[in-house]
Amino acid sequence: MSAAGTGTVNTGVSTPGTGTASAASGVSTAGTASSTGAVNTAQALDKALAAEHAAVYAYGVVAARAKGRTKILATAAFDAHRARRDDLRAMITTRGGTPPEAEAAYTLPVIPANEREATDLATSVEDGITAAYLELTAVDDPVIRRQAALAMQESATRRFSFRPEIPKALPGLS
Repeated sequence: MSAAGTGTVNTGVSTPGTGTASAASGVSTAGTASSTGAVNTAQALDKALAAEHAAVYAYGVVAARAKGRTKILATAAFDAHRARRDDLRAMITTRGGTPPEAEAAYTLPVIPANEREATDLATSVEDGITAAYLELTAVDDPVIRRQAALAMQESATRRFSFRPEIPKALPGLS
């Protein structure tokens, strides 16, 4: 999935060999709104699912390389993102769509060698996930909007659990 236009969020997770960014690394906030300003629900769901695929991959690496508290948090995040991924697949299928599959692998900005690098990767993934779901909060379907808002809240909470600092108001948008 190529990041087009403006509004790209860069968390550093990309599809290897193509030079294009995955949804978690290059979430484009341009290109899914119609001329009336309405958000294309199918495209927004696909973007969120692609971001979840990349997050599952990244957290698999973080959990495998981290220790102690970071490993516990990364394992919980891995499970949470798998559940969100499965929910999004079901939403897309229920709406008659075909969910995009995960890439075979993603290029990470770093293979975490220490706790700081593991935490940096985890927080950047959560920032990308928050941005991916932001577009879904503008769709017409109130059930999808609610799920998107909950996903953003969970992502912001996970980010804070990795690095307890006051993050930007809307991570990934500034």
